[in-house]
Amino acid sequence: MPDRESARHFIVLALDFGLKRIGIASGDTLTRSAHARGAVANGPQGPDWAVLQKYIADLRPARLAVGEPYNADGSASPLTETARRFAAELKQRSSLPVDLVDERWSSQDAEEKLRAARASGLRPRRVSKADVDATAAAVILERWFETQQTNS
Repeated sequence: MPDRESARHFIVLALDFGLKRIGIASGDTLTRSAHARGAVANGPQGPDWAVLQKYIADLRPARLAVGEPYNADGSASPLTETARRFAAELKQRSSLPVDLVDERWSSQDAEEKLRAARASGLRPRRVSKADVDATAAAVILERWFETQQTNS
């Protein structure tokens, strides 16, 4: 079976880690566009790994990108190490490469995008916390695409 990343273009799944929910977005390196997919429950017992594995099985990404939370000044936040542990376990469970992406302000950017979509009439329903988390994952993926462009 050929490597999922051996082709020039491939799918990337991005995750916005949070203590209550993990936002999910996907995109491909050809169009370089990110699409919010939903959110997965997270809690004291950890994430819903079965649902995460289903997203991976259904979307067949070649890479994963996990948001790495930092404070505004670039220092580690209280969630930084927890998100890193999640990324390490995700890599082990999925056998896929995982990139950490600076997620500073991603939730604020997501809220702004969703507010604008609602104000313009593109989004007819109220914005839920899960919507914000999934859109934040899309913001993280857009940032991942930007870093890949500068590294190419």
